[in-house]
Amino acid sequence: MTQHPIIIALTFAVYFAVVWMIGWYAYRRTRDLSDFILGGRRLGSGVAALSASASDMSGWLLLGLPGFAYAAGLESLWLAGGLLLGTWVNWRVVAQRLRVFSVAYGNALTLPEYFSNRFDDRIGWLRGIAALFVLGFFLLYTSAGLVAGGKLFQSVFGLPYVWAVALGLVSIVLYTAVGGFLAVSWTDVVQGLLMAAALVAVPLVAFSQIGEPGHVFEVIRAGNPDLMNPFTHADGSGVGLIGILSLAAWGLGYFGQPHILARFQAIATPRKVTAARWIAVIWVAVTLTGATLTGLAGILVVEQPLSDEARETVFILLVDILFHPIVAGVLLAAILAAIMSTADSQLLVSSSSFTEDLYRLLLRRKAGARELVLVGRIAVVVIALVAFWLALDPEAMVLDLVGYAWAGFGAAFGPALILSLYWPRMTGLGALAGILVGGLTVLGWKQLEGGLFDLYEIVPGVLLASLAIYLVSRATPGKQAVLAARFSKVEDEMMKTAS
Repeated sequence: MTQHPIIIALTFAVYFAVVWMIGWYAYRRTRDLSDFILGGRRLGSGVAALSASASDMSGWLLLGLPGFAYAAGLESLWLAGGLLLGTWVNWRVVAQRLRVFSVAYGNALTLPEYFSNRFDDRIGWLRGIAALFVLGFFLLYTSAGLVAGGKLFQSVFGLPYVWAVALGLVSIVLYTAVGGFLAVSWTDVVQGLLMAAALVAVPLVAFSQIGEPGHVFEVIRAGNPDLMNPFTHADGSGVGLIGILSLAAWGLGYFGQPHILARFQAIATPRKVTAARWIAVIWVAVTLTGATLTGLAGILVVEQPLSDEARETVFILLVDILFHPIVAGVLLAAILAAIMSTADSQLLVSSSSFTEDLYRLLLRRKAGARELVLVGRIAVVVIALVAFWLALDPEAMVLDLVGYAWAGFGAAFGPALILSLYWPRMTGLGALAGILVGGLTVLGWKQLEGGLFDLYEIVPGVLLASLAIYLVSRATPGKQAVLAARFSKVEDEMMKTAS
């Protein structure tokens, strides 16, 4: 438990009050399902960028990545570099086209609905299976956020783990269920700024205590030179090609993350994408650098070496050691912000997919706007409770859980989405094959180990999904001409809108 828990608790209470007020204000602005799912497609560049970035990074940015840098040293640069490159490519390649295409193809509100409309999926198989993958992987992803929240409240207040997870759950569910997408996006801006400030302040103060970064690196190198070599593990063994590819390949996951893609769909106009891209890339560069430096500073500042289970608390320990309790409370609230900014988005996208892609599609095609919003709010609570059950293992590693879900989304949806935006002759059966092959490859590959199977499962998932889409689309030529003609019209409209 940290020092001065009462002061930190008061700081957290102020933070909760702010986000709940934002949630209540957003509730008054939410009138129909489009408002609840995408905020009426009226996000500005700054809100879209910070919301996408904050919801992307989650609690692992302040827990998992500093913990990895603490244990692995500069090997963590492969992971950070892959994420930074993935952020830029995602905004550059996907954002503008998805904004235009999702509107042009039936004003699609969710990713499964976009696939269904893009490929004229009248039976509903493509939409339904895509929605099931969204729900399945988001349960894992949301549980990772709850594990991070449990570790935070357990470390700060000494709460039993189950109660710590429950406290984080209640705080997130309240404003997400009430305020919907607008509450999630507006709170993400506050949370994103707080996360960036914390990840700048902690390494700056730590290095001021122990010397310039160059001196710090020399001290670390003197203690264990392998920590300062990006090509070796901490024990001196080589990282190897599979290890480098596995870390850098995290960047491939961006193209299939529904909670990030929702911000592309919700931005007010395609013209705002360019400014949003640079805001997002700068934010990601600053926070990834800060998280890596925080882990390296922890090697010297934290006196007792941390076990593998405890290394993800290195940010918390540095804050407790270096800062006044009031400032520490604000900085620890940044972890809470990181957790909430992702978990709320995941709950909302899961709820939206259940409501729009399963409930309305299978049960109530004629459901009214109020009924759908109510179902969406109930779904937030139910999905959160299932994620809570999955998060009850206190030994779970945040980075491992995030990595599994990240790979699942990246492989299942990434190739299908990119090809749907650029390949006119892709078919619905091709998209369905890509989603199934990508998602199932991740699930199967994760269970194997040794040799090639040590490769991060997103790599084979993306490769096999892309191959499946190409082969099945080429083998189902019946709809290609019709789909290509519709695609050309949408692409022409995109060029006019973006110019």
